[in-house]
Amino acid sequence: MDYKDTLLLPKTTFPMRGNLPQNEPKKYAEWFSNDIYSKMKENRKDRESYNLHDGPPYANGHIHIGHALNKILKDIIVKFNYFQGKSVRYVPGWDCHGLPIEQQVEKKIGREKKENLPKSKLRELCRNHAAKFIDIQRDEFKNLGVIADWENPYKTMDFKFEANIYKELTKIAKRGLLVERSKPVFWCMHDKTALAEAEVEYEDKEDYSIYVAFDLNEESLAKLGVDKASIVIWTTTPWTLPANMGISLNPDEEYALSEDNKIVAMPLYDDLKEAGVVSGEVKKRFKAKEFDKLVAKNPLNGRDSIILLGNHVTMDGGTGCVHTAPGHGEEDYRVWLSYGFSEVIQPVDERGCYSPIIKTEKLLPDEFEGEFIFKAQPKILEMLGDNLVKVSKFNHSYPHCWRCHNPLIYRATKQWFVAMDKEVEGDTLRNRALNEIKNVNFVPESGRNRLNSMVENRPDWCISRQRDWGVPIAFFRNKNTEEIILDEDVLDNIYNIFTQKGADAWYDLSIAELLPENSKYNPDELEKVNDILDVWFDSGSTFGAVLQSGNYDAGSYPADMYLEGSDQHRGWFQSSLLVSTATNNKAPYKSILTHGFTVDEKGEKMSKSKGNVVAPQDVSKKFGGEILRLWVAMSDYKGDIKISDGILKQIADQYRKLRNTIRILLANLEDVSEPNYNFSNLDKWILSESKRVFDEVISLFKVYDFSKAFNILNNFVVNELSAIYVDITKDRMYCEDANSDKRRATQTAMCMIAKRLIIIIAPVLTYTADEAISHAPAILKKDSIFDYEYQQFKEFDLTHNITEKVIEIRAKFGEVVDNLKKEKKIKSTLELNIVTEDADLLDGDLVDFFVVSDIVNESTTELLGTIELDGISYEVRKAQKAKCPRCWRYLSENEESLCSRCEEVVNG
Repeated sequence: MDYKDTLLLPKTTFPMRGNLPQNEPKKYAEWFSNDIYSKMKENRKDRESYNLHDGPPYANGHIHIGHALNKILKDIIVKFNYFQGKSVRYVPGWDCHGLPIEQQVEKKIGREKKENLPKSKLRELCRNHAAKFIDIQRDEFKNLGVIADWENPYKTMDFKFEANIYKELTKIAKRGLLVERSKPVFWCMHDKTALAEAEVEYEDKEDYSIYVAFDLNEESLAKLGVDKASIVIWTTTPWTLPANMGISLNPDEEYALSEDNKIVAMPLYDDLKEAGVVSGEVKKRFKAKEFDKLVAKNPLNGRDSIILLGNHVTMDGGTGCVHTAPGHGEEDYRVWLSYGFSEVIQPVDERGCYSPIIKTEKLLPDEFEGEFIFKAQPKILEMLGDNLVKVSKFNHSYPHCWRCHNPLIYRATKQWFVAMDKEVEGDTLRNRALNEIKNVNFVPESGRNRLNSMVENRPDWCISRQRDWGVPIAFFRNKNTEEIILDEDVLDNIYNIFTQKGADAWYDLSIAELLPENSKYNPDELEKVNDILDVWFDSGSTFGAVLQSGNYDAGSYPADMYLEGSDQHRGWFQSSLLVSTATNNKAPYKSILTHGFTVDEKGEKMSKSKGNVVAPQDVSKKFGGEILRLWVAMSDYKGDIKISDGILKQIADQYRKLRNTIRILLANLEDVSEPNYNFSNLDKWILSESKRVFDEVISLFKVYDFSKAFNILNNFVVNELSAIYVDITKDRMYCEDANSDKRRATQTAMCMIAKRLIIIIAPVLTYTADEAISHAPAILKKDSIFDYEYQQFKEFDLTHNITEKVIEIRAKFGEVVDNLKKEKKIKSTLELNIVTEDADLLDGDLVDFFVVSDIVNESTTELLGTIELDGISYEVRKAQKAKCPRCWRYLSENEESLCSRCEEVVNG
């Protein structure tokens, strides 16, 4: 007789294969069509809140794998908090202003046409370009299963948003933290604009290395008591020598006069002698303070070069005598100001060419006018004549523009700065920001020191740019007094106009139209400030526009979390901290999480030229977005994250194991309608193991350690749950009576585990969890995964007899079984009995645990192996009875008859 029809074989409509590339887009379309984000908000109405404030990607180009990593991590965290019962808010946003978009428009229409366009028309083209890529990127993010308020994202170019950026600026100005002054800043000669620290990258560049002698004047020689002497400076920027105004020495060092009458720092003397910069022995030593305010002569133009003392001078290279051009260096500028000097000379125009601005002083001959500074350097060296002590070339790391990748220079221009060290209301912005960092939670913790160091050492923040596409620094200046008008009525009126018409109004409207009605100011006496804001100020002020303005349902301020790449300690994390602290005296975030960068499997940076770029769109088409999401969850994001086809195939294999375990659990629950809590020892064992693992996974998720959590979860699913529990309960699931306590209790255990397992993976594998629920039996089924909330296991007595000793015996038993199968003595463990006097093992439940036919205390059948543990013997012998044709356990009296259990099930 064929007993197959009497078995309760597993049944489910949940498919073994996910066909993710084909099926995911349909499900995502359904989510967004049904506005699942709004339903999530409704489901958690009046619950504890959680909000993640989105760091805006730039609206220029398609998303790359770094974008995918970032957005998926955010999505995992938001969804985890949702399934933990919190009311979540996640409003995505885009950075829309700035040079890169302006460059793309210029590339499209040509520089000449761009320069002749009305500003309003150019800004319209930039706005259209940004809008196009916002739509593209939004669809690409949605195709990764990222759920957010996609219908109401924030865009920094929206009129109300531009007005709110301006509002933050006016708050800073009214507090006295906004200053305008001529100060050296990073300058891009190609794009003709100032840059912030965060917009600077370092690349190799070949430069001159020169040593130049500056002769001391007669009065200085007399004070030193010498007849002839020159101070030797070292520089790698010969083009800055025309703007030299001083030479800086270290106040705590000694300086030496050589036999050839050259003055250098004493600690560097021997090295400089060996290099041929000085010769002979030391004739005389001086304390640095003896040189204070003495005067040398610039060999290029005869200008006075005042000797200064500054702690920035180090003894790790050069001569210990630092060429000081306050118009071309941050430290030069600081030491110059510390002496009370205010005049700064700077003969280089916006293109990087020598300019006639200071022509009256004849810094250089007329032939240099309009000459590009780098091209002019050989001529400058020639002009130095005998004062050029030594010259060579070398390669070194040099600042470059992050967009056009051309070398930058330091150039003093009139710019707007947020003052870091100006005391306002009893404290400085730097101190306030450093104190706020102490109250922020950092993941990883190393981020604290990184941000702290950035804020501690940064100069004043240059926020002005000489471009067209951005929020203008919309202030009026009195033409006669040069006073900036900070009248509240004027500022409020501009804010209101920006709200209705956008920042374009600053260029489209006249001064009279921008002033409030019946203004006390005469439009003819005013002029506009036309610089635009640094885009880092735009993104740094998003907390105000998104979290405080009431224009978005984005959650409270400060946000629970900011999450971006580790480069944002010098970018968005810092700019947001400075703006928020400047306006509200507190950080805009409670936590900061940073991730590393994506690299190929060799650890190399991705580039089109190397052909190692992995595009998220390609991954979704080949593997499915779930595999990309699982790759994010299983990667240690704290460092650089490797990705390749090979890595994704491994992730796909782990996904299949997880999916198939969920599938068999659902299949075993097909006929269950209500729980039965009469758990066996085996059920209690798996429930206690599940509780331990799930509790640990949730704890790790709470501290954002997803990779460790998923590794623990995967090991449990593959080993204890699938390889042991699901496998060894097949007999009771297939062969027991449908309504037996033993079977129903195991189904209940599986149901409890399946429900929690599906919800635990839901933040990461949301599509799979939702798909599983749609195929789940009635006891588990709801409309969608978003109708669930994670619940801890009920408090059951889960005491069981599957001890560490029993698990160790099972492992040793497995070794014996492997050998017996290799020797072809058995095909299945059901052919075996375990024979022992150990009372702990002589329990009916443990027969299932070992997947043998019986555990007895005596037997005379063939001995196939022996296990010894703690002085107790466990014999592995052939089973005593015949094979049951239904359950295949060797418990029948003869080959033709059923075992007593199967007889009762089949024949009642």
